[in-house]
Amino acid sequence: MSSRRDFFRMAGIAGGAVAASAVSRVAMAALPEPVIQTSSDTMAPLVPETGRSYNPVVTLNGWTLPWRMNQGVKEFHLVAEPVVREMAPGFKAHLWGYNGQSPGPTIEVVEGDRVRLYVTNRLPEHTSIHWHGQRLPNGMDGVAGLNQPAIPVGKTYVYEFVARRPGTFMYHPHADEMTQMAMGMMGFWVTHPKNKHPLIDEVNRDFCFLLNAFDIDPGSYTPKTMTMLDFNLWAWNSRIFPGVDSLNVRLNDKVRIRVGNLTMTNHPIHLHGHEFLVTGTDGGPTPKSTRWYEVTTDVAVGQMRQIEFLADEEGDWAFHCHKSHHTMNAMGHDVPNLIGVDHRGVAKKIKGLLPEYMVMGERGMADMTEMEMPIPDNTVPMMTGEGPFGSVEMGGMFSVVKVRKNQKHGDYKDPGWFKHPAGTVAHEYTGPLSEPARFKSEGGQSMPRAKKPDKAVEVRARKPTSHSDH
Repeated sequence: MSSRRDFFRMAGIAGGAVAASAVSRVAMAALPEPVIQTSSDTMAPLVPETGRSYNPVVTLNGWTLPWRMNQGVKEFHLVAEPVVREMAPGFKAHLWGYNGQSPGPTIEVVEGDRVRLYVTNRLPEHTSIHWHGQRLPNGMDGVAGLNQPAIPVGKTYVYEFVARRPGTFMYHPHADEMTQMAMGMMGFWVTHPKNKHPLIDEVNRDFCFLLNAFDIDPGSYTPKTMTMLDFNLWAWNSRIFPGVDSLNVRLNDKVRIRVGNLTMTNHPIHLHGHEFLVTGTDGGPTPKSTRWYEVTTDVAVGQMRQIEFLADEEGDWAFHCHKSHHTMNAMGHDVPNLIGVDHRGVAKKIKGLLPEYMVMGERGMADMTEMEMPIPDNTVPMMTGEGPFGSVEMGGMFSVVKVRKNQKHGDYKDPGWFKHPAGTVAHEYTGPLSEPARFKSEGGQSMPRAKKPDKAVEVRARKPTSHSDH
């Protein structure tokens, strides 16, 4: 995790360059200097030095936007611009975002704060910003053409309103929305309560990230902005596993995780080893009478879910979307399925003619992690990530919650792999085995067929060739 001191030193230099090119010298004197961040590391929480105090969040593979206080108003400067995002080691994408990254920086304020946001447009087309879920004056809602003129190229607009209620929100364009969101333009907003709130508990660790998706052909850099459903990269904060940082916590910490969904489908987010409560949505904290323990919660399109749990089990616990194709990296949707067919000789001959030929392995997709197949430049394997016991065979929306008893308070560094106590790891059994019980009856039918087929039909399962029904 990068240090804040290095971050601000780099940001100050880059920020000055952006300000000088985006606005005039006279206008620049009235604007807070834009802070630019290009590192994909998870930055340490930004502890407030001005304004009301609060317990800051940690943005997974992201950061919080600094502000300045101006006569009691908290001022931020967002710069909408093309960015390069490293989605995983060895794979970069040309996206659009804010202040050097996609998603943009998290904005943190306190309930009751008056907030002023300068938005400079350095995109090749007009834009706007909608403050998703906020209560604010209609003219600040950010729908271009309805609430305001679109922000022209090279211009800076100002939004100003009071953060009226605590909760977790998002921001994104409401101008050429399909293109701009498909290119990665979005960010998180957290409004902390100004006083102790009966429905908002204090926590030791508070993480947040956005769910987003892209369609980027293997070997290319730029998303296809006209894709409706057939995305091939499912990301957390524009990062794909193994490029997603772990969430590192101390044993018995109370942990909050805020997840916002700006993809075009729902995501059942699943945590191993613990049960959690859904304690908040875009509408604010949930009444305690509506909460029950879960291990999976579905986050629908345009929604936010806030979960909380007690990290009382040590270990490295998987944390992922439970749609299995969302834990894979870029692939085509028409890969032939030859499960159960020994095609090794045929495949070898075809690859001699077509070096990029690939089919699903005869034993399943795990074959692909064992093959030494060439992949295009600027691509990562579909299933990857090396764990302490071998390939994790995951990609996309996957990470690990690392719970350690010796993790210090406020320390977010990766502690490395968990050292399991003796006798607590599944291992090979070499003793005698009895024949396992197997299901042998087809069962009956409540309404038998009038005419049975002449001979039994054997059916083989085949993977669908389309993702049209996510």
